[in-house]
Amino acid sequence: MADERVKYGNALVTHYLKLWHEKYPGVKKTFNRYAMKWPMMDVVDSVGFERGKELLTYYFRTSQSGHDFQWFIYNFDKLDKTMNDRAEDEEKKARVRAETAARVALWERRQRESRSQID
Repeated sequence: MADERVKYGNALVTHYLKLWHEKYPGVKKTFNRYAMKWPMMDVVDSVGFERGKELLTYYFRTSQSGHDFQWFIYNFDKLDKTMNDRAEDEEKKARVRAETAARVALWERRQRESRSQID
């Protein structure tokens, strides 16, 4: 189990570095992979490996300047909540759009029926 934690922690570090180099091509920055893997293992313990990858990807889509590793470690739980809230909001919006479309269709049908009865 401990080997898996290390493996997943290293994988998240690799994902972070990949995203960082994509976001800041040509910018030199020194990274200490060994020191980075320990907090990443805590991320895996808290939210899981796949969710950790999603959070990292989301983090690099934000307008955060520099995408600091420490900021992510101290705030990944807030990012997780934000992502969950956004997903719930999108579901609610989709449900409201579908209900509105159904009401509009019903209203239009009633309008057509009432016009045909008048004619």
